[in-house]
Amino acid sequence: MKRILIVGAGFAGMYAALCAARLRDEQGVTPDTLEIVVVAPEPRLVIRPRLYERAPETMVAPLAEVFDAVDVRYVQGRVDVIDSASKSAVIVGPDGVRRSLPYDRLVLAAGSQGFKPDIPGLDKYGFTVDQLDDAIVLDHHLSALAKRPASAARDTAVVCGGGFTGIEVATEMPSRLRAILGPKANVRVIIVDRNEAIAPAMGPHPRPLIEKALREAGVETRLGVGVSALNESGVTLSDGQSIESATVIWAGGFRASPLTAQVPAERDRSGRLVVDRNLRVAAVPTIFAAGDTAQAATDDLGHLALMSCQHANRLGASAGFNAAADLLGVPLEPYQQKNYVTCLDLGPSDAVFTRGWDSKVELSGDKAKAMKREINTQWIYPPPPNRADAFKAAEWARLVDY
Repeated sequence: MKRILIVGAGFAGMYAALCAARLRDEQGVTPDTLEIVVVAPEPRLVIRPRLYERAPETMVAPLAEVFDAVDVRYVQGRVDVIDSASKSAVIVGPDGVRRSLPYDRLVLAAGSQGFKPDIPGLDKYGFTVDQLDDAIVLDHHLSALAKRPASAARDTAVVCGGGFTGIEVATEMPSRLRAILGPKANVRVIIVDRNEAIAPAMGPHPRPLIEKALREAGVETRLGVGVSALNESGVTLSDGQSIESATVIWAGGFRASPLTAQVPAERDRSGRLVVDRNLRVAAVPTIFAAGDTAQAATDDLGHLALMSCQHANRLGASAGFNAAADLLGVPLEPYQQKNYVTCLDLGPSDAVFTRGWDSKVELSGDKAKAMKREINTQWIYPPPPNRADAFKAAEWARLVDY
């Protein structure tokens, strides 16, 4: 029996499993001949793009029945060691017991973690919406603010980072705080970013709409300055100014899973494994990487996949297909994803939808908000737990551009 081991059950891991299973089924190969195993702490998909919203504990979707429908075996635990020389992984189960599981092909889809620089007080006083547990901690903290007396610190939230995540957190925060503190609370939300312009990665085209949305939401910006320290009173900026705040949220980028460091191969500055067009790690041909663990070219023009749900879906689908193809003697198919879109949430009633690597605005206002709701409530969720729908979703993720 051959085995594909998929590390992670996020967007990339889920679609890697579904696409590998679909190809196995198309080739008439049984699960006894080619086993597909997913290892993750829980059999669920965390809807990470929605963790900036209220009630983050609801932003999960079950996967056990989806995997069962396509004969994918789920193993509860976390991968602690990847031994590429022996083609095995050490898994730590929920009971703490360690076991070794051999593989013939491994798809590393272990995701990413929020990057926290060595800023005094950040670990102790800073919040994030990086992982599910982090977002729940922040949500509970916000709810508890209602028990405190009114003060500048209680009523002020500082978001450190003016990129995609920071903007979505900040534009959601005024309504969240007013719902908790009351409509008469003197709510302030401030974005702090070292860059001289908001949303630097999105370029100039959507910026006027983003700036307008921030003004209308009452979100302030402090640009061109960084964060020097956090304490129980708030945050100190690099220009020496201090902001009183009980809620400082860090949104300063991501780094690939530390598991990538166990693969003896080239990595980029974010810790992502450099892969070829088939998403194979060149130095270790039995390992494929997908999602936030892979630095992959999306086209022949020099564009690289980003740490995003949009790219994770396609990367996972391609990596799973190619890992299975490699074992089944089927030609591998190069990953490509020429289209690139973004849909940035800008508060309760606004959003902006862009297309292309130059982020040309295609929709804004109500129409973009309707698109964002559809993406957040439908497109990024797992398929229904039956074989036909799961395989249809797998093919869509692998082949259909937005």
